[in-house]
Amino acid sequence: MLLLRTVLLLLVLPSHGQDTTTEETGVLFPPPKGACTGWMAGIPGHPGHNGTPGRDGRDGTPGEKGEKGDSGLVGPKGDTGETGVTGAEGPRGFPGNPGRKGEPGEGAYVYRSAFSVGLENRVTVPNVPIRFTKIFYNQQNHYDGTTGKFHCNIPGLYYFSYHITVYMKDVKVSLFKKDKAVLFTYDQYQDKNVDQASGSVLLHLEVGDQVWLQVYGEGEHNGLYADNVNDSTFTGFLLYHDTI
Repeated sequence: MLLLRTVLLLLVLPSHGQDTTTEETGVLFPPPKGACTGWMAGIPGHPGHNGTPGRDGRDGTPGEKGEKGDSGLVGPKGDTGETGVTGAEGPRGFPGNPGRKGEPGEGAYVYRSAFSVGLENRVTVPNVPIRFTKIFYNQQNHYDGTTGKFHCNIPGLYYFSYHITVYMKDVKVSLFKKDKAVLFTYDQYQDKNVDQASGSVLLHLEVGDQVWLQVYGEGEHNGLYADNVNDSTFTGFLLYHDTI
């Protein structure tokens, strides 16, 4: 064992006068560190394997803000969103300017029906229509002086009134519509005095309805009177016609 170590030591040590440079390669190897001063360089080994990647370094400081880029293309129209909550009512605005005057409308047809008549003959028969033959107005001829009756030609609301001069006897008169008394008036005659009795009413009439005055009761209640200074009158006219 001791012999083997001696041999190996002789092989490792260089011979005297040998320079540390190799003429064939021209490479100067640095002297080894440590106690071995006479050493011989070996053949270079193969490159080692790549080491594992190192850890990421720290973030650098933020760079300067770049310039604004060009606008991109307009995207497609999105879906309609849900209706929002109704807002609070705003303040009232100022009145607008008056509009232009409208075109004249077509003239509306005016319905007319009226009469006004008076008594000429003092002779009145009870329980039959009183014939007022003194005509003040009867342009539409809706009052018939031969019968003493008003004939409705326009359906609607009518106003009727009568004013009776009472003399010599008491008066009892009634206003009839379609053979039915709807209004009564009684006046008691005062001796040696001329009195007045009157009545008025609103009636709705249909086409064909008839309205008239007549004395009711016995003959002692027919004190209707008329002369050249006293009149007994019967009047009626249409207020509103029925709309279709």
